[in-house]
Amino acid sequence: MKKIINDPAAVVAESLRGLEAAHADLVRVAYDPNHVVRADAPVSGKVAVISGGGSGHEPLHTGFVGAGMLDAAVPGPVFTSPTPDAVQAAVSATTGQAGALLVVKNYTGDVLNFETAAELAAAEGLDVRSVVIDDDVAVADSTFTAGRRGVGGTVPLEKIVGAAAARGDGLDAVEALARRVVGQVRSIGVALSPPTVPHAGEPSFDLGADEFEFGIGIHGEPGRERIPAEQADALVERMVTAVVEDLPFGDGDDVLLLTNSMGATPPMETYLAHGIAERLLADRGIRVTRRLVGPYITSLEMQGISLTLLRMDDELTELWDAPVHTPSLRWGV
Repeated sequence: MKKIINDPAAVVAESLRGLEAAHADLVRVAYDPNHVVRADAPVSGKVAVISGGGSGHEPLHTGFVGAGMLDAAVPGPVFTSPTPDAVQAAVSATTGQAGALLVVKNYTGDVLNFETAAELAAAEGLDVRSVVIDDDVAVADSTFTAGRRGVGGTVPLEKIVGAAAARGDGLDAVEALARRVVGQVRSIGVALSPPTVPHAGEPSFDLGADEFEFGIGIHGEPGRERIPAEQADALVERMVTAVVEDLPFGDGDDVLLLTNSMGATPPMETYLAHGIAERLLADRGIRVTRRLVGPYITSLEMQGISLTLLRMDDELTELWDAPVHTPSLRWGV
């Protein structure tokens, strides 16, 4: 294993120190327990939007803390849920009488620990609610989950909900919007190579030189099937079909398309796949009205991509376009 690290046990904290040094104008970092909050937190009178999960998926979630998106992010150990006390610390640092919404990816540890933190916050008199995202169409259940996994759809969900909170929507409205987004976003991923968790020191699964894992999870969980390596046209068509037929998306739909690198796939290949996906969607009468391309929810150095489709309307488009200023997503400012 070759990685740019010191002690595997300290990799998360040392990475957070680098984030803090690079973006001190946007975020501040607290340690023991680890959590990242907006530099200007708490923002008076605003619903706080908080998310988190295991580290190793950067820039999710810590890179999305800032104006117009998350008020706080709670990073756990690599591929491991943060503890309830860490989530509770983030809630306490950001949440006032307007309350908070917790955005939780559907992994058993995340769901349990965020729910526990919400109960602890409620005991302190705070109104804290949770919305669970489960956008992965690959499998019904997986190693880490009961039900579908939460994957790439988390990125547009956090952006849109963060924008709604920033414009002054109340907690009821922010929660309802989050549930609406969860209901109309779908994703699928494919792996060409496995990641290596620092404390494990070896790849998390074996994949032959001529094999792809179709429907992979962001922790390296098994997908739908192991397929022979194929050219980009065939692979992206397989991915688009899986996503489009699940909701389903159809002729006349406007969508946001996120073409995501899983960490090691270079921009040249990610953009190549995105271009194919746009063409295939156009052939189905589906209009890509907004798009995002790059490494936004990764799995350490896994080689692969994921595709996420969100059905858009005028309100979601307005919220997606609203100003955002975070370490890893910024426009309109």
